[in-house]
Amino acid sequence: MTDDSSLRQRTGTLVLAAIGVVFGDIGTSPLYTIREAFGPAYGLSASDANVLGILSLVFWSLTLIVTLKYVLVVMRADNRGEGGIMSLMALAQRGLPVAASAGYVVGVLGIFGAALFFGDAVITPAISVLSAVEGLEVLAPSLQRYVVPVTIAVLVGLFMLQKRGTARVGSLFGPITVVWFAVIALFGALAIAETPRVLAALSPAPALHFVWAHGSHAFFVLGAVVLAVTGAEALYADMGHFGKRPIQLGWMMVFPALVLNYFGQGALLLDHPSAAANPFYRLVPGWALVPTIVLATAATVVASQAVISGAFSLSRQAMQLGYLPRMKVVHTSEHEIGQIYLPWINRALLVVVIGLVLGFKNSSALASAYGVSVTGTMLITTGILYLVVTEVWRKRGVAVDLLFAALLALDVAFFGANIIKLADGAWVPVALGLVVFTLMRTWRRGQELLANARARDGLKRETFIASLRRQPPLRASGTAIFLSADPRGVPLALRHNLKHNQVLHARNVFLTVETLPVPRCDPDERALVEDLGDGFLGVRLRFGFMEQPNVVAALAAGVVPGLDYDPMHTTFFASRESVVATRRPGMALWRERLFALMQRNATPATESFGVSGNRLVELGTQVEI
Repeated sequence: MTDDSSLRQRTGTLVLAAIGVVFGDIGTSPLYTIREAFGPAYGLSASDANVLGILSLVFWSLTLIVTLKYVLVVMRADNRGEGGIMSLMALAQRGLPVAASAGYVVGVLGIFGAALFFGDAVITPAISVLSAVEGLEVLAPSLQRYVVPVTIAVLVGLFMLQKRGTARVGSLFGPITVVWFAVIALFGALAIAETPRVLAALSPAPALHFVWAHGSHAFFVLGAVVLAVTGAEALYADMGHFGKRPIQLGWMMVFPALVLNYFGQGALLLDHPSAAANPFYRLVPGWALVPTIVLATAATVVASQAVISGAFSLSRQAMQLGYLPRMKVVHTSEHEIGQIYLPWINRALLVVVIGLVLGFKNSSALASAYGVSVTGTMLITTGILYLVVTEVWRKRGVAVDLLFAALLALDVAFFGANIIKLADGAWVPVALGLVVFTLMRTWRRGQELLANARARDGLKRETFIASLRRQPPLRASGTAIFLSADPRGVPLALRHNLKHNQVLHARNVFLTVETLPVPRCDPDERALVEDLGDGFLGVRLRFGFMEQPNVVAALAAGVVPGLDYDPMHTTFFASRESVVATRRPGMALWRERLFALMQRNATPATESFGVSGNRLVELGTQVEI
């Protein structure tokens, strides 16, 4: 097999897997978007003008927000292959002056956008699977009591599948999703063939007429139209899993299928306005209803997969950038570094999703809660992307300003139309987002206070080594590696070891692990080494925020010049810090206690760094913040 054919085969496989994971969310929106637009919340009749107006708004929203903004513009802002709002935030901060106030603002906005994405990650599985299983009510109203139990069973099965990995799940779901898009496109095309006048909605004129005719009420209706573009942020967040090109190629296949189905539902409503109660399933021929319900349920499982994969990626990025405590990360692929599984995040998402299903009970109620987190993240993405384009890429001018002004106007309109639904349930994802935001900001600030406390009680290396020359301690053979968060100070583990054991090793290494604001560190930048004399080395090992910082593997690979690493004659030392909250200036006392709780339950750094317990000595200490 030639290299070109092998590349094409691999790209085709990634496109299929991307369709099976990335496009699930946006691909199942036809289940409820048109239904909600003509639902009781907005009071619209299914008149010809209203139907064509809604369809035109949906079509141009997909074109401008998904195709133009995300597929063509946002996905160009890859941070060495990685996407998502945290990656975009890191990319923007690299282009801003050090200690610039804009960098702080970008950091806060990026964290809040990521927190809102987590709100989306719990609503998408709930509303998608519920809307599919509700097809049972169309089949037989008496089956309504089974909707919630069946939904929960499907969701539990989905989250149990996650440990198999994104690639395997994508390969499993990819063919299902391809069939899904083919089927909904076919049903839509058949309806359009019977009522071709629905194609008038391809023009923006019906949308403009709808806005003119309904005035401010048209603004509120955008709260339903936005359901058609939910999942666009997942395209960007999942870019590290599959790559930019496979996702772009996949959208070229998905977009026509979505348009055909939306327009097919519109054609049905033009002839049968009473079908507005559930136009998706009313579009399906009676003989195909049961298979379509089964297929839709499978497809909504895929929709959930898109945001779950994105949540895993964002969580790992947040951990490496210092915004979340360390958690266990399972790599599920030997070939794709971005394919990971986080057990704790998976369990937390499952619990919250089931809570939403039990609390809201139907997809229409959840639709009122949907949209705020999605549009909030979209709005923040546009703002940060503008900084990347102008400050990092140095592309400025009237054309850039006009493009982003248009994108920002769209985002503001959609966000405003959804924020007014707070009392109707939209407070749920906002509250979830605020909880996640608080956790992330508390962890970040707590780490800063912890670093200040270490520096306050610390000792400079030069002073320490000079004191050893005056009173040399006993030296044992071998190498001691002391893990330290401070690249200039003396590790507490070393001070405690010398105090209690009265001995030093022949060679001592001060090792600090640093995370760079890039996905992967270049090999020639991996290690910075400083010879401190008298058998001491200062080493800074550097990793990108999408890399697993395996210290032992890096040392064994010989990345540190001058250090002949022998695992049988090397001992790692680390201090296990117990944080004590005080009333000193820093954070509110409740936040300090929250940080202490998070710190106690975080995965130890030594475990994340690949240090085995039989070569590790841990010394405990208390640190007041």
